[in-house]
Amino acid sequence: MRTKHAAGPRRLPLAIIATSLGFVLVQLDVSIVNLGLARIGAGLGIGMAGLEWIVDAYTLAFASLMLSAGALGDRIGARRGFILGFCLFIAASLGCGIAPDAAALIALRAIQGMGAAGLVPCSLALLNHACRGDRRVRAHAVGLWTAAGSVAMAVGPVLGGLMIERIGWRSIFLVNVPIGLVGICITLCAVKETDPGTGALDPLGQAFGVIALAAITAAVIEGGTSGWAESPAVFLAVAAFVAGAAFLLVEAHVERPMLPLEFFRLPNFSPATLVGFVVNLTLYGAIFAFNLFLQRLAGYSPGGSGLAFLPFPVALLAANLFAGPLVARFGPRLPMAAGLAVAGAGFALLSAVSASTPWLAMLPGLIVLPLGIGTAVPAMTTALLSAVPPPRSGVASGVLNTVRQSGGAIGVALFGSFLARNGTSGMHFAFLLALVLLGAASLLALLAVGAPHTNAAYAGTRR
Repeated sequence: MRTKHAAGPRRLPLAIIATSLGFVLVQLDVSIVNLGLARIGAGLGIGMAGLEWIVDAYTLAFASLMLSAGALGDRIGARRGFILGFCLFIAASLGCGIAPDAAALIALRAIQGMGAAGLVPCSLALLNHACRGDRRVRAHAVGLWTAAGSVAMAVGPVLGGLMIERIGWRSIFLVNVPIGLVGICITLCAVKETDPGTGALDPLGQAFGVIALAAITAAVIEGGTSGWAESPAVFLAVAAFVAGAAFLLVEAHVERPMLPLEFFRLPNFSPATLVGFVVNLTLYGAIFAFNLFLQRLAGYSPGGSGLAFLPFPVALLAANLFAGPLVARFGPRLPMAAGLAVAGAGFALLSAVSASTPWLAMLPGLIVLPLGIGTAVPAMTTALLSAVPPPRSGVASGVLNTVRQSGGAIGVALFGSFLARNGTSGMHFAFLLALVLLGAASLLALLAVGAPHTNAAYAGTRR
């Protein structure tokens, strides 16, 4: 039976389309912008550090504001928060498309990340509200939402490559505008508002969190540019440590923290979160470095680079689809550990690639790596969500996604610094480092992840 606020049978498909368009923008931006970095760098005269900031300004804003954006959506209504996210993303995309220089583009990318931080949690809240009272319908709707993002990741490299070659790199930002406007129109016409709640904001913790993430990312970028022992990198690393310590202190004492530290005492939560950090660090770093390698060192055009990279998101999508039954049958521990080990093998294969390597010789690595990641991520998410009571699953999911996006930002900075200093050999070193990190994460999953269970007796649950 529907509640009076749930979407009717005619409006539910439109609600799925609207919320999926928000996720499509977020996922499309991840894949398509990496493909355009070489042309953006040439067009605006941007070096490697600037290119890293073009990616990381977006990722850092997305990571650091996601939890607060979700709480804001709870307070003002998820539909208002969702439309606000759309408006920020569209305006920033338009600005990116006409940005005159690197500084403007980086600042506008950060605003895009703010919009993305509003789109993701609010879109899921709207889906949940539209399907209220029917778990089966909700599972189907969330599956379609996830599939839309995966399709965007797969289509992005091909579409982006063609657009960059025929229209120019600015088009990869301007394409977001019509998609976002359609999403806003459908949302206004067909999506019901959620009941305003009492979402708790944590401004002091938010401020220290942003400073800590930005400082550690800047330290890695600066270390790769001017040297790890030079004053700027050391100062930024110290600033990150101080801000991080202040963040933890605030979160330990504030009444309703954005990051509930008591979660990390629960079985499975800490290892699953650490695995999520490692997965995104290696995955985002690989996507960033390999796309630049293809165009700058191997001589691929943007269109050729997009086609060459296409097996990666396709294999990732296929692994996601098959991971669910594996986790259901074996539990999260073995699929997670096996997936991480397979991903490490993929990095080992790609570590032998050079500028003269034919594409067919790259293909095994481009398939094995995402197959491993795509198997590990659903298992990791299942292990983490099983650790917390159902009423707190939304907060736990937000914590996981925040940590994952933070890992992605650091991965781009780290892999980019290796590529900038040593070219192909630097990329090889980064991939071998990823192999070691994923191997350690696989061992952690085997030793520290137990059977899925919900800790119903969790004493730290706050209503």
